[in-house]
Amino acid sequence: MMNIMQNRMDRVFFRYQEEFEKKALDVLRSGWYVLGREVRAFEEEFAGYTGGKYCVGLASGLDALWIAFRLLGIGKGDEVIVQGNTYIASVMGITMNGATPVFVEPDRYFGIDADKIEDKITDKTKAVLVVHLYGIATPMDKIAALCRKYKLKLVEDCAQSHGACYNGQMTGTFGDVGCFSFYPSKNLGGFGDGGAVVVGDEQLASEFRVFRNYGSEKRYYNKVVGANSRLDELQAGLLRVRLRHLDELTAERIRIAQRYSSGIRNPKIRLPQTPDHTKCVWHQYVIRCEERERLTAYLDEKEIGTIIHYPIPPHLSEAYRYLGHPEGFLPVTEHLARTVLSIPIYNGMTDEEQDYVIDALNEFQ
Repeated sequence: MMNIMQNRMDRVFFRYQEEFEKKALDVLRSGWYVLGREVRAFEEEFAGYTGGKYCVGLASGLDALWIAFRLLGIGKGDEVIVQGNTYIASVMGITMNGATPVFVEPDRYFGIDADKIEDKITDKTKAVLVVHLYGIATPMDKIAALCRKYKLKLVEDCAQSHGACYNGQMTGTFGDVGCFSFYPSKNLGGFGDGGAVVVGDEQLASEFRVFRNYGSEKRYYNKVVGANSRLDELQAGLLRVRLRHLDELTAERIRIAQRYSSGIRNPKIRLPQTPDHTKCVWHQYVIRCEERERLTAYLDEKEIGTIIHYPIPPHLSEAYRYLGHPEGFLPVTEHLARTVLSIPIYNGMTDEEQDYVIDALNEFQ
């Protein structure tokens, strides 16, 4: 029997150990640890990678979200349309500014259902938040057109979609702000917390730089009441190392997903699908099973790790009870919460490990 974790991050470290350790020592020896050369270089390189114009490093993906809505002028009395089946941080980015999330059901690819957005638009609607969940790029044509038609801001949550593309364009570059997380488990993960935004407007990029540093453009001269949300030099340097290898790491995850999709053959298990014209980066490989509890217990016995992303939809969480949405409010979202299961996928996963997972799933009765 093999013991397979749902995710593990050590194998990427050991693969590029010399590069990571050299960079860490270079930064430590530099004597400059906040908002220096490494952050500036990473921002330039990541903007170039995404095809965006400007990147601003921040302390986390959640900071990227709430600061984005703050700087876009969205607050109390405003509504933001967002899919129901997302991580709660997506919704927190809205509500931390006093705005109200308006939930929309997902499509069969786990992304927001573009056909259901227009019915939710009111005179209070100020933005749409698209979450590229599990590394699957959401088709953006109709959503971007709706935002133009109704003069709405368009924000993308790309915490799980570094490198994912729709029609050859990378996620994070379709709207006003693309929000990224560099939490260690992400496809472009650091060795601690970190985040960034990608924007096309120079003035907005400047506002992010000011806001992240106590609202200060020049030391001790504060333009606005800002935040302390800085990507530090050490994380930026280590992210630069990983960014150099991101294409090969993504190709590896795609190969693993393809092996799963071709090898798993069990009528009790529904495999993930991807929309046309998209490049999926497979942050998670999410199956669905009506007997999830029994499947999870079975995989536990075989020492195959799994995670549920996510067991409680935001609208049913205790934190958002005040919104007054009862169980049954979002039936598609709630059904997903009862049936989704993320199986092991990580860089450095061997063929033997993948075959063990595939065989176990096929033998489930």
